[in-house]
Amino acid sequence: MEYISNITDEEMLEFHKAVSRNVKRIRLEKNRTQLDLSLSIGMKSASFFGNAENDCKNGKHFSVEHLYKIAKELGVSIKDFC
Repeated sequence: MEYISNITDEEMLEFHKAVSRNVKRIRLEKNRTQLDLSLSIGMKSASFFGNAENDCKNGKHFSVEHLYKIAKELGVSIKDFC
């Protein structure tokens, strides 16, 4: 089995940041707060959500499960975050 070895940590971080920026943009377009949206997808507070949305602060980023729930809650396709 051959593995993809040419993806750098920096490239993955930039991908996560781009996804986070799109989540934030769409959330704001839908007039939702971080707290409201984070609670509606089952998080207990907005702290993780805020860190993930703000350029992956403290290494936090959205998982596929988070993105699926956020997309469903906002009425968009998960593809809109990429």
